[in-house]
Amino acid sequence: MTNEKNYMHKSWWKLIAVVLLTYTVIAGFLGPVPHLPLLQETIRNLYFHVCMWFAMMILFTVSVVNSIRYLRTFNLKYDIYARQFAVVAIVFGILGYITGAIWASYTWADPNKPAANSFSTIARDPKLIGAAIALLVYFAYLILRDSVQDMDKKARISAVYNIFAYAILFPSIWILPRILPSLHPGNDGENPALDVKNDIDSGMRTVFYPAVIGWTLLGVWIATLKIRFSLLKEKKMSA
Repeated sequence: MTNEKNYMHKSWWKLIAVVLLTYTVIAGFLGPVPHLPLLQETIRNLYFHVCMWFAMMILFTVSVVNSIRYLRTFNLKYDIYARQFAVVAIVFGILGYITGAIWASYTWADPNKPAANSFSTIARDPKLIGAAIALLVYFAYLILRDSVQDMDKKARISAVYNIFAYAILFPSIWILPRILPSLHPGNDGENPALDVKNDIDSGMRTVFYPAVIGWTLLGVWIATLKIRFSLLKEKKMSA
C-alpha cells in the first residue's frame, strides 16, 4: 500500500497529462468552434499544431537550461537531460511542422491559382522555411553528438552548440517570418492563434490552454523515460 501511495504521489502529473490530452482530443474534434471565413472546421488544428509548437519551445528551453547547468557543473547527467529533452522537442517540432503544412495547404489555397496551392509552393513560405531551418539546426546537434566519441568532450561541445541552436530558434521561427512577406498569421503584429478577433474565442481558450499543458506534460513524460533509460545504460556500461 505504501509503494502504491508513493507511486501515485510521483505520478500525479502523468495522470493530469492523460486527462488533459483526452479532453483535448474529444473537445478538439467534437467541441464547438467559431465558423470563421477560410478557416472553418480546420481551426480545430489549433489544438494540435500550435499547442505542439508551444510544447516544443518549452522542451527546447528545458534542454538549453540543462546544457547551461552542465557547463557550470560538468555533471554528465545534465548532458543526458539536455539531449533527451532536445530529441523529444524535435519530434514535437516535426509533428507541428507536418500539421502546419497540411493546414496551410487548405487555408492558404488560392482558388484562382491552382498551381500555387501545391505543397512544394506553400513550403517556400518564410514561416515554413524558418521552421525547417530551426529543426535542421537541432538535427545537426544530434549528428554532432554522435560524431564525438569522448564523453566529456562530446558533452562540452554539445552544450555550447545547444546554446547557439536555441539562440537561432527564436529569429528563425518568431522574428524573420514576421519581417518577410508571409501568408502565415502574425505578420500584422498579432500573435498567431491568439488574436481574439480572427483566430480564437473564449470557448476555444478552454481547450487551447489545457492542450498546451497536456502536450508539454506528455513531452516531459517521454523525456523522463528516455533519461531513465539512458542513465541505466550509462550505469551498466560503467559497472
